[in-house]
Amino acid sequence: MDKQKGFTLIELLVVIAIIAVLMAILMPSLNRAREQGKRAACLSNLKQLTLSWIMYADENDDKIVNGAGGKYRSQETPWVGMCWHSNYRGGDQLPVEEQKIEIKKGALWPYCKSLKLYRCPTGTRGELVTYAAMDSMNGHPQPNDPKGRGPQAVIKRLLIKKRLTIRSPSKRIVFIDEGWVTPDSYAVYQDRQEWWDDPMVRHGNGSSVSLADGHSEYWKWKGVETIKGGKLRDRTHPSQHVVPQSESGHEDLYRVRKSCWWEIEG
Repeated sequence: MDKQKGFTLIELLVVIAIIAVLMAILMPSLNRAREQGKRAACLSNLKQLTLSWIMYADENDDKIVNGAGGKYRSQETPWVGMCWHSNYRGGDQLPVEEQKIEIKKGALWPYCKSLKLYRCPTGTRGELVTYAAMDSMNGHPQPNDPKGRGPQAVIKRLLIKKRLTIRSPSKRIVFIDEGWVTPDSYAVYQDRQEWWDDPMVRHGNGSSVSLADGHSEYWKWKGVETIKGGKLRDRTHPSQHVVPQSESGHEDLYRVRKSCWWEIEG
């Protein structure tokens, strides 16, 4: 009788081992490609959001929309409503349907009527808004904070209310990808060599931002402490701010400070 042909146990184990090695080689590349796709989508969202921001100014006597968040300056409709839970630092979230209502209350909704444009594809699950405006862009700086973000007179002078007064708009951040919803604009010291809000480490070791001329960019961080500090952050505002320890770390902070306030001290 003819013997049946087949694989031996050793041959099967060799094949499985080869497949495992190939998977180990290919998976990082596939993950990088997937992340690059999400980064591209994030940059597109930021660009569309900023074009809506520009359209708002064009139709409102050049006034910049309130970037402070839904609970500040009630006389100015914020760019987006109160999409955060009162216990957001504890991890609680508003129901999705309530978030949709709050987004549609925002001043940018008539110009940006797509919910997916308000969040990054890799943002915190269950939150529909993951972007934030900068302090300088008609945001909510806290000049009287005891830890100090610059003298009140300086902050008032640097807070931008009119789009055409922005100096070097191609270098001034409007929106940043924080990854989750927050009640404030993104805060940056004007006169201190340390971060106020933590570095945004997203899509790898960098951050996606949009600029006042309407384009968006991915900024790659250079400092080890910038990346480490950003990755360790959580919703709770840290008691210890990230302080640059290297020349490259100072370069990262300087770039964000300059893009926010343009005129900086310290």
